[in-house]
Amino acid sequence: MPDEPRIAFLASPAPEAQAALEYLTARHAQHPPETADVICALGGDGFMLQTLHRHGGRGVPVYGMKLGTVGFLMNHYRPDELSMRLRAAQAAVLRPLEMTAVTEAGTSSSFLAYNEVSLLRQTRQTAQLRVHLNGQPRLDELVCDGVLVATPAGSTAYNFSAHGPILPLGSAVIALTPIAAFRPRRWRGAILRSDTEVRLEVLDPYKRPVSATADSHEVRNVVEVSVRESRDRTVTLLFDPEHNLEERILNEQFVT
Repeated sequence: MPDEPRIAFLASPAPEAQAALEYLTARHAQHPPETADVICALGGDGFMLQTLHRHGGRGVPVYGMKLGTVGFLMNHYRPDELSMRLRAAQAAVLRPLEMTAVTEAGTSSSFLAYNEVSLLRQTRQTAQLRVHLNGQPRLDELVCDGVLVATPAGSTAYNFSAHGPILPLGSAVIALTPIAAFRPRRWRGAILRSDTEVRLEVLDPYKRPVSATADSHEVRNVVEVSVRESRDRTVTLLFDPEHNLEERILNEQFVT
């Protein structure tokens, strides 16, 4: 990275993030994401995910600073010596999931997910799902509130709250985690190779409707959802060496 990198500052609507945006752009030249060497995202994890969805295809690394309620994907907000921090930052390369959801109306929608793809019941009644892996049925009937497919970066988020496993970065695996499974009662999910194609079939979509969400992109009344790791899309996040993403994921496993 150049000694004085071209930085594109992006900020969430939160007042503290907007104040930081004004301060940092006054100290550093503001560049559009199209010509920047690095994108600096100011906000929380939600805003970081928005930034990745909007600009992840540009191949520009993203350095976040926490100015929101949750900041697992962010660095501490310290506005001084930003150029030095960017030069010293360590890279974490993330590969998102690709979700394709088919609705009962026959429409098909595709979205990326950097954290997880989740299927959730839409009514008071549980969802009934069938789980296929690489075209083969593996679980004929899963009765549950929902199910998650999580990346390593997303394994400490919703997946962990649903008692799913924490996955190390670079492990080349994904987590398949049920949410409040009723049948089979003792099924706790599975850790799968990252190149596994997961297909989730909704068995009773009219009586027991289900929605599918890739990060924040929701599709309602789905009948079938396919999830697989993207083969051609990656994003690079930058972290301060003393607080890199791999260390954070490791620390999450030793919190008491």
